[in-house]
Amino acid sequence: MVKRYGAVWTAILVLGAGTACKRAGTCTEEAARQGVIDYLTKRANLNVSGMDLAVASLACRENDADAVVSFTAKGANPGTPMSRHYALERQGDHWVVKSSTDAGSSPHGGAAPAGGGALPPGHPSVGGDSKP
Repeated sequence: MVKRYGAVWTAILVLGAGTACKRAGTCTEEAARQGVIDYLTKRANLNVSGMDLAVASLACRENDADAVVSFTAKGANPGTPMSRHYALERQGDHWVVKSSTDAGSSPHGGAAPAGGGALPPGHPSVGGDSKP
């Protein structure tokens, strides 16, 4: 009789440990990548099929994760990659984006170079002191 209880408790512990490992294993780069793809495909202004997405880093916790995802254009000359930080949350067996922020410098430039870099000849002034 005592041996039966021991066998039952052993079986319960083994099944419990297997379930815990399976749940903890769902935070993978592929799972985070799929969560970001699902998020981006809901945006009408993006062509997700024209991009290559790669998870550059991933930090997992019990029910949330932080991922830095690198984007490049598909094709022969993909150009400079762009990166974004995504905060993800576990919902059932998949990951959902809670928020995203820029993860680095803009690949498009944006502002004039620091130190008063020269503009090309004929370029209009970008300062507030131009005369109409």
